[in-house]
Amino acid sequence: MLVNTTNLEIALRSERKKFKAETTILEEVKAILLENEQQRDTIKEKLQVKSSTKRNDFVFDLLETNKIFHIQEIKNVCIDYRLRFLDSHYYKNTIPEEAISTIASVEKKHNTKLSGFKIIAPSKAFLLLNYDDPMLFAPIGNNYYYLIHKWGNDMSPLRKLAVKPVRNLWNFTIFSLAISALLTCLVPETNLSKSIPFAPFIIFLFMFKSVIAVFCYYFFMLGKNFNEEIWQREYYNN
Repeated sequence: MLVNTTNLEIALRSERKKFKAETTILEEVKAILLENEQQRDTIKEKLQVKSSTKRNDFVFDLLETNKIFHIQEIKNVCIDYRLRFLDSHYYKNTIPEEAISTIASVEKKHNTKLSGFKIIAPSKAFLLLNYDDPMLFAPIGNNYYYLIHKWGNDMSPLRKLAVKPVRNLWNFTIFSLAISALLTCLVPETNLSKSIPFAPFIIFLFMFKSVIAVFCYYFFMLGKNFNEEIWQREYYNN
């Protein structure tokens, strides 16, 4: 005995005709999409405009513990990897649509409107004023921040090692001393150097003076500064 099969799509269309008129359905769907687009445009505008917001009204029980960070933790990471932690309106690259969707999702989840966004990224990713791994945060309050979204590739562990000499003045001095000692060891020994007391030490002092001069010229004359000094600065040459 053959049993007639039912096309579910036809059944759904038939049921829809009983529910609402097609024009009414299209108008409601259009309104939903328009509202969603307006919400996304509002979020994008907030990301591009300077904000003085220091806290947002999150629902405590809905916060994910592994996304809450204190300003001191953020500072340490920025100094280690020579990154900046600045307002999102300084960010010159395009913020991905995924981040906008995440913000919208968090706002809906916490029934609030977020603002005061900040981003961790390398200096070159910001449009800094004249005088590789972005992370978007929103302030919770009392120097705590909530990680909203992260995009791009993971930060190379070599970056931390590469920028360690310019972490602070102490690291800079130790690095210069190490380079000077290495260059001193590479200087060949001569009869003259053997006859001069403390010749290696004199050569080392000469090397240290030269290394410091070269490094200072390149580093400071070009408007650079130590990691500890720039992590929250809005200027590239101050």
